[in-house]
Amino acid sequence: MYPTWAAVAVAVTFVWLGMVLAISFLEAPLKFRAPGVTIPIGLGIGRLVFRALNLVEAALAVVIVAAVAVGEPPGRVVGPVAAAAVLLLAQLLVVRPRLNRRSDRVLSGEDLPRSRDHLYYVALEGAKVAALIALGIGLLTAG
Repeated sequence: MYPTWAAVAVAVTFVWLGMVLAISFLEAPLKFRAPGVTIPIGLGIGRLVFRALNLVEAALAVVIVAAVAVGEPPGRVVGPVAAAAVLLLAQLLVVRPRLNRRSDRVLSGEDLPRSRDHLYYVALEGAKVAALIALGIGLLTAG
């Protein structure tokens, strides 16, 4: 029988993965292509959406870590759990504050050159997607 901790963790992992793919790789780039969406409007929407996403991601990460902690996970599960959590923390504690400071300046009317901070966020997001896929596969084969 498939252990409860693993069933919970796999479900939450794929919900988290779906949210990241839908928002970061679909909604975020498309919003700037919509008619009438200016950079300030897109930034304002993006800040709200990513604040909500990151809050939900943090909650999902806590659920996964707790589920794995109470179970008996194989080694192939522990690494991806840690990787996803560390990547999320890097986004929340390092990159997001820098992006927020920059978007504050843009929203106040400053004309700034392009920044690489979004590329760092996207790179971390891509690594997090890979970690979540590895976690999901590891969990599906844990039962």
